Amino acid sequence: MAHTPTFAPPSFHWHDWPLWRRAGVNTAWCLLGCSIGDFGTILFFQLTGIAWPTLAIMSLAILNGLLTSIALETYILSRQMVLKTAFKTAIGMSFISMIAMEVAMNTIDIVFTGGAKLTLWVMPMMWLAGFVTPLPYNYWRLKALKKSCH
Repeated sequence: MAHTPTFAPPSFHWHDWPLWRRAGVNTAWCLLGCSIGDFGTILFFQLTGIAWPTLAIMSLAILNGLLTSIALETYILSRQMVLKTAFKTAIGMSFISMIAMEVAMNTIDIVFTGGAKLTLWVMPMMWLAGFVTPLPYNYWRLKALKKSCH
């Protein structure tokens, strides 16, 4: 007897185009929030010249990206619900998606600049990687689990 995976209902498919759009909008909001904290941290170290190891800067950038993404989502959701519920919803968002986004962005930065450096030519590549990496997971989360942030 074949075992049906429990992570997706039998009717699951990848062809729900309106849901891809919704997943894209959710991912874009998350990308904005993550970019504020991530880029702000990298820029701080770049401008001040404080000599920290690249891994330490990137780890702090990921943490700050997660925090600013949660703050932005809380703000957006607070227009639809009370602040406490908005915060709990933002905290309950998928950290898998946010961490994947952050790691993808920082990997591109390291690969193309050799360290924790913001340059105008690498930022679009970081955004693209940060958007594309969690998008299928965000679609799956909306489709299979019926979970959304907005």
